[in-house]
Amino acid sequence: MSNSTSHHPSSYRDPSGFVFEVGGVYYRQVNYVYQKHYDEFIKSNCYKYFTEKGILIAHEETAEIDLNDEACYKILKPEQINFITYPWEWSFDMLKDAALLTLQIAGASLQFGMTLKDATPFNIQWHKGKLIFIDTLSFEIYNPQAPWIAYSQFCETFLAPLLLMHHTKKPLQSLMLAWPDGIPLDIAKALLPQKTKFSLHTYLHIHLHSKIATKSSGSKTHHTKFSKQKFINLLSSLEILIKKLKAPDSKTTWSNYYDEAAQRDGYLENKKALVEEYLTQLNDVKTAIDLGANDGQFSKLLAFRKISTITSDFDATCINHLYHAINEEKEFNIQPLVLDVKNPSPSIGFNNKERSSFLKRAKFDLTLALALIHHLAIGKNIPLTMIADFFASIAPNLIIEFVPKEDEKVKMMLSGKKDIYINYSEAAFEKAFSKHYLVVSKKTVGNSNRSLYLMKRNEK
Repeated sequence: MSNSTSHHPSSYRDPSGFVFEVGGVYYRQVNYVYQKHYDEFIKSNCYKYFTEKGILIAHEETAEIDLNDEACYKILKPEQINFITYPWEWSFDMLKDAALLTLQIAGASLQFGMTLKDATPFNIQWHKGKLIFIDTLSFEIYNPQAPWIAYSQFCETFLAPLLLMHHTKKPLQSLMLAWPDGIPLDIAKALLPQKTKFSLHTYLHIHLHSKIATKSSGSKTHHTKFSKQKFINLLSSLEILIKKLKAPDSKTTWSNYYDEAAQRDGYLENKKALVEEYLTQLNDVKTAIDLGANDGQFSKLLAFRKISTITSDFDATCINHLYHAINEEKEFNIQPLVLDVKNPSPSIGFNNKERSSFLKRAKFDLTLALALIHHLAIGKNIPLTMIADFFASIAPNLIIEFVPKEDEKVKMMLSGKKDIYINYSEAAFEKAFSKHYLVVSKKTVGNSNRSLYLMKRNEK
């Protein structure tokens, strides 16, 4: 066995087993304490049913790794996930679909005599163009003497944020970052409008649930029989409620960005042609990230070339529209991501290692940054040198658009503020990026005064 074994810092809570990494490959150890549940999971054909449907990550049992751990019953080698994301990086309907997938799996498990002991968004990832359940050890033998153990967790991690976004009509992904283990029910109840008390399902799963949880806190739990029919009714009630919830979909500053851009005398068509030209010079690119991608028009150029692409934007509405578009088009090479470049996801959790920062996860072959730099340098006062450092940490190849002060969009940005940006120029931009990159090509975008660069990181 390799000496580079690494126990994943997020996999420590469940005594049933844990995830670890050897040589860049992730494995899962199944402990003897979970043997009865794992064996039944396999023997009952529950595993086969979900993997054949493509909604559970497949694995193979392997003997190629031996941790010399007396607690170890099996070592599993799951199908590898290319890029891990977290619920605060998802759009509303990504979280909604993840919730419905969790309920679907919980319900279907019952026919095999199994159930889910965990119901958290962290059990769901994006894989091969769709959401998929990844935690094999979340399944356990159904116990009709006990209520659903994961009910509160589901309500706090899925239902509460969805309800709050639905009723406020605002994207509230940051709440999930503030409460990664779920928004406490008493807080969710306090934040929801009073009218939700008159909605049967919301009253049951949030208001009444919170009241009962508060009363029973610290007291002994008395379990009553929880038949399969009661379980099915509970799941059905949650499903009915969640299906009714709608994404915040108000028009934002960026909703019609490309509609407006398309009206600029061939600008959009010329930029697409230049990006295509640059892509032909990058034969070794397999993964990419499109930063500030809006509705993902340029990501689709990458996806067409079978480049696995993270399409990101801070505007959750744009990303939600993209999510629906790629589902309809069955586009498997684009993964939507809600990401604010000026404030990317930090490392959080125990010892700040449980959930990795975006920058720690962000290792790609190519970065696409179109019509973005002026928003960072002028809109957010970030120096060009710091922007260059940021991009250099993500990928060795960069296609980036420089938008000068003479551009109408920049003039609009400066109209309401003092122009203190004496170092914002094309020369200063090239100098800042020369610390990390060599310019392979530079071309003017159509009849605009914007320049599109192809850069390669200077590995020296």
